[in-house]
Amino acid sequence: MKSTQHTIGTTAVKVVSSNPFAQYVYTHVEGNGTVYLGGSDVTSSNGLETAKHTAPLTFFIPRGQELWAIVAADTETLQVLQEKGA
Repeated sequence: MKSTQHTIGTTAVKVVSSNPFAQYVYTHVEGNGTVYLGGSDVTSSNGLETAKHTAPLTFFIPRGQELWAIVAADTETLQVLQEKGA
């Protein structure tokens, strides 16, 4: 497994790059804010909302797909756990 930590701001940030294989990815918001997840076009209006005090979220990322994150204001830290080699 590979763990990374990302500082998420009001501009979308790629948190999982595309790979030639499908993978499961786990995310967790470190602070008290809300992070919105989605594709490269993610916004705080169309993204999947995730916040601290929720269990880590599990995502199945299909081959060749990416996961992006954004916040509505300020910054937040997002922890990502994914398959090693990803």
